[in-house]
Amino acid sequence: MRANRSIPAATVIPVLTYPDVRAAVAWLSAAFGFVEQVRIGENHRAQLRFGDGAVIIADMRGDRHLPRPGEVTHAVMVRVDDARAHCEQARAHGAGILMEPTDFEYGERQYKAEDLAGHQWTFSETLADVAPEEWGGTSVNAG
Repeated sequence: MRANRSIPAATVIPVLTYPDVRAAVAWLSAAFGFVEQVRIGENHRAQLRFGDGAVIIADMRGDRHLPRPGEVTHAVMVRVDDARAHCEQARAHGAGILMEPTDFEYGERQYKAEDLAGHQWTFSETLADVAPEEWGGTSVNAG
């Protein structure tokens, strides 16, 4: 894949809609630890980085709308080093904590949060390397 400084280097890049792009960038940076990389217009789009991952924040226009309360159409998963500390940082910035940090049999500690626009996020800390077959999963095309 060719490099291009005008788009995040991540292979998969979610695009999330917010009513105020600048406010979303500030909040996502403070609450979840994202870092802004590219700004497109004052309130049109922004590209944010977290580790080797990325997300694009887009303004509301045309067919782009916020999530509706009570409906979940998507969630973004982000790997973090310390789910408990990350959860406390998010809570301190007003994130709605939907699930407290919980340890799962597949070797992850995860918590779920809702951001200022209603998008749902799962933050996951790896506790152990566990084969999917140990908890009921199936490895497919493992390489």
